[in-house]
Amino acid sequence: MSGTIRLTAAQALVKYIAVQMNEDGVPFLDGIWAIFGHGNVAGLGEALFAERDVIQTYRGHNEQTMCHAAIAYAKQQGRRRAMAVTSSIGPGATNMVTAAALAHVNRLPILLLPGDVFANRGPDPVLQQVEDFNDGTISVNDCFRPVVRYFDRITRPEQILTALPRAFATMTDPADCGPVCLAFCQDVQAEAYDYPVAFFEPRIWRQRRIGADEGELGRVAEAIRGAKAPVIVAGGGVHYAGATEALRTFAERHSIPVVESQAGKSALAWDHPLNFGPVGVTGASSANAICEAADLVLGVGTRFQDFTTGSWNLFQNPQRKLISLNVAAYDAMKHGAMPLQCDALRGLRELSEALGDFTATAPDSALKTAWFAAVDPLTDAPADGNALPTDQQVIGAVQRASGLDTVVMCAAGTMPGELHKLWKAPRAGGYHMEYGFSCMGYEVAGAMGIKMAQPERDVVCMVGDGSYLMANSELATAAMLGIPFTIVLSDNRGYGCINRLQLGTGGAEFNNLLVHAHHVNPSAIDFAAHAASLGAQSVHVQSIAELEEALSTAKTAKGPYVVVIDTDPYPSTPDGGSWWDVAVPEVSGRDEVRQKRKAYEAQMRARVMG
Repeated sequence: MSGTIRLTAAQALVKYIAVQMNEDGVPFLDGIWAIFGHGNVAGLGEALFAERDVIQTYRGHNEQTMCHAAIAYAKQQGRRRAMAVTSSIGPGATNMVTAAALAHVNRLPILLLPGDVFANRGPDPVLQQVEDFNDGTISVNDCFRPVVRYFDRITRPEQILTALPRAFATMTDPADCGPVCLAFCQDVQAEAYDYPVAFFEPRIWRQRRIGADEGELGRVAEAIRGAKAPVIVAGGGVHYAGATEALRTFAERHSIPVVESQAGKSALAWDHPLNFGPVGVTGASSANAICEAADLVLGVGTRFQDFTTGSWNLFQNPQRKLISLNVAAYDAMKHGAMPLQCDALRGLRELSEALGDFTATAPDSALKTAWFAAVDPLTDAPADGNALPTDQQVIGAVQRASGLDTVVMCAAGTMPGELHKLWKAPRAGGYHMEYGFSCMGYEVAGAMGIKMAQPERDVVCMVGDGSYLMANSELATAAMLGIPFTIVLSDNRGYGCINRLQLGTGGAEFNNLLVHAHHVNPSAIDFAAHAASLGAQSVHVQSIAELEEALSTAKTAKGPYVVVIDTDPYPSTPDGGSWWDVAVPEVSGRDEVRQKRKAYEAQMRARVMG
């Protein structure tokens, strides 16, 4: 199609993103979250109003949490769809930087459109502008550079002709996927240009599935055939590639046990005979025992984060070989791994063909039986109905109320470790954990994003009082939009997880639980009343039995439903787990710290020797 159309840069951007499709024939960007300010209301705001029947604009209450909702949406969609977020300049933009880092760590797509300073520098310095005394080209948006996969500053309207295709190429590339930031100078948003009509023709962005290099495939297959005790570590890439069924088929055909990282959990149903459970610091004894003895570790779509590897102390077999099947070369080469750079779906199929009839000896199922025998009682309702419940008992109540369509989600604090160990995910996509960045405040907005991505799923957000206090404003957005999901707020009156870590490294209880923090008046927060004030239905329950009743009621709610329960901040699941490298001070006046330092140094020596 020939000819041009005169549009402002902001109008052209909106018109372009509305017709960028995925393989399913739907727009890749399913809406844009916006908080308007002087840096985007006149440009992007007017452009979005004009196209309000084409692309949905959502109004949030905090730029970071709007991004959290968008990121959770993309994660639950398996990166097949995403969202955009726009802010004004200054604090609106910097509020999004944390979320950009979260998306970067988790390899998730989001289009960030912060307003920027005037390209013409006429009103310099403009309201909210941070001036660099030595570089006139710098703005706060340069903070995004280390935490996005592609950064561009739009200083002329015609620059979007190259910047936008690059942005979508990044967001839809499995190997390079991550956040994109187009810092949009506010005067340029309003400037007009004669754009080619062809630029606005619909385009389909297909998921690139990279096949394995023949040489790498041959070497990996040979290594696996020579293994006596191989294990598969399933990571988030299994979900992103839509490879959960391929993983099941591969494991069954070759009789290789599977263990799951936080991002990989639910890749296999919890009760599949070859699923030996969660791995690493928050792992099951069954999974970790297999990994300790494994002579070959095949990572599929995993970053080999320290929680997965027990700070690289988990794989104890001196003959162990490490293989990383990953679409990203950066991840495939980590820690001297034998790389198999390819898409997880295609790679598992090709590797299976290369292995032929090879089968390993499956581990003893008694490992798995013993694990559940040890931890299942922890999730039972307390015999004493008046006892302060544990987080494990709260998880048990939520598990009993869950079904095949339940998605349990979390991000930070006590619950990620307990859920990794204890939650029984019946099918793929039933476990949504943001543990790459473990960002406090992700939970409420993230739950909303999950429900927007999959309205048919029953979404349960598990959040502690600390994370809830850090970022709860999108609860009001969910109420306004009538988006139903359940929040189970475990109130242990502080940061219980870090309090236990403090004690575990010899420290005194200090500044984590509210009672041990400096205060004049004791904390007495009514979370149920707060949630109700934001428009949610809410209830404060006094026992596990009342929690189960509330969870039943939540299923019929028309919007967000918040259940608050007081919990004991001290207990954690004693079974399973592995060492985690948390440095203990070499010098301390506390004997407890000195003793922990000795144990730490002994563990470090063992790791070096291993």
